[in-house]
Amino acid sequence: MSKRLPDFNAATASDEQKAVLQDILSGPRGNLNGPFLGWIFSPELAQNAQKLGAFCRYQTGLPLRLSELAILVTAARWRSQAEWHIHHPIALDAGVPADVAEALRTGQTPTFADADDKLIVDFATELYETKRVSDATYGAAVARFGHTVVVNLVGLLGYYALVAMTLNTFDMRAEGQTDLPFDE
Repeated sequence: MSKRLPDFNAATASDEQKAVLQDILSGPRGNLNGPFLGWIFSPELAQNAQKLGAFCRYQTGLPLRLSELAILVTAARWRSQAEWHIHHPIALDAGVPADVAEALRTGQTPTFADADDKLIVDFATELYETKRVSDATYGAAVARFGHTVVVNLVGLLGYYALVAMTLNTFDMRAEGQTDLPFDE
């Protein structure tokens, strides 16, 4: 799972670690794939982050396709091997076009058939590249999704950047991952 962290042993876990594991496994994810076995070394961070992640993944008000598209933009920006490996098939199943995903993975500008897809990618790209969102893109996002969902989109992008940083720092791979979508 990680070359930089010790192996986690559930049998010797603290009560706090066991509580986090139980909450993750009984929640909407149902598995520990991703950053969770990295975060488990700080149970308080793990508990707070996994709760934020469940909200950002399942309750933003965005359709699954657009949430997963935003996650792919983040995974590509951070060149996060495990994040891409986990979310790419979910994104495709949710309706993200394969050519859009591939363009993101290879650092190209996608061609969009769907205006919402373009808006999500433009929003995330502006935020990652310029550290701001232009008035035009912000206005289009609010007009399309409303203020609450735009706030949630920013949260989703921030959360998945945290996930990518965790996975990259601790050189973590997804369960069963053998291929790497990004050169290292």
